[in-house]
Amino acid sequence: MSATIKLENKHFPVLLNELISIISPLYGGTFIDCTFGQAGYSKKILEKKYNKVIAIDRDKDVYLYAKELEKKYKKRFCFKNIKFSQINNIKIKSSDLKAIIFDLGYSINQIKDLNKGLSFKSTGKLNMKMGLNDFSCHEVISNMTENNLIKIFKFFGDEKYSKKIVRKIIEIRKRKIINTEDLTKIINSIKKFKNSKIDNSTKIFQALRIFVNKEISELINGLINAFYLLPIGGVIAVVTFHSLEDRIVKFFFRNYSEIKNPSRYVPNKNNNIRCFKLQNNKPITPNLKEQKINPSSRSAKLRFATKISNESNFEEFKQKFKYLIDIENLQFDKWKSFYFLFR
Repeated sequence: MSATIKLENKHFPVLLNELISIISPLYGGTFIDCTFGQAGYSKKILEKKYNKVIAIDRDKDVYLYAKELEKKYKKRFCFKNIKFSQINNIKIKSSDLKAIIFDLGYSINQIKDLNKGLSFKSTGKLNMKMGLNDFSCHEVISNMTENNLIKIFKFFGDEKYSKKIVRKIIEIRKRKIINTEDLTKIINSIKKFKNSKIDNSTKIFQALRIFVNKEISELINGLINAFYLLPIGGVIAVVTFHSLEDRIVKFFFRNYSEIKNPSRYVPNKNNNIRCFKLQNNKPITPNLKEQKINPSSRSAKLRFATKISNESNFEEFKQKFKYLIDIENLQFDKWKSFYFLFR
């Protein structure tokens, strides 16, 4: 995933200047770009000759951009086709690592890729796989039980018409395979009189993308593993694009950060180990100029924290969002799925 937006053959990484201002004091070491995408962040970091970048991305199609940087920065850049939850598998001298960057958006190229089928404007078979997946959206819509589909749409999409939409899906799939166009028609048939600033299909497609790519598990494990990999003094920076992922990042940083200016009259009831120091309590958001150039950046929020301790206990973090991970782990009938492949 990457929030790099391609407009008129130019790439516009979201909140690029703000991110660079955060990490530039750390220049002269290695940076991990966990969502390489179209190389927006990596290119900017590599402009300084003493910087190195390890880029990772689960989408193998981005290797086209990686090859260019491997050729240009032979000893300063490498690319790994892995999920960012597997960041702990990267072999690196801890003291060389300066910052780990996550950009949780999708690029316009990924959204418009008909083979990926991430957008409700796509056509044909439902997919939504970003790479290194166990199943596709087609299998979910074809085989998941009614109750489980409702949970996915409700908790990952915050869709208040989840029950009605799911019942219609169950009805239609009994007589035909549901493709992308069918799914958008089903949603519009239920929400035809609903006035909204976003497309009727946005929330359902978001929920399915999260489920198919296990984005909640990826984010939680990615953040925890990034902490363990990073030395004291290193920075974790995360750009989010919807409220669910921002809530996870916000809790991770705030709950495990030192408290600024605590009152001596109010005891600190939070006994968690302090892992981070926050410079900003509020997220950094795009200015009006960036929003005008790139409307997709409007929902972006950048949060960052500096590691101040190697001690950690992230059980509270895991437990707080366990209900979401449990939903991501919902199962469907694999034998039925096998049958649908040949229909």
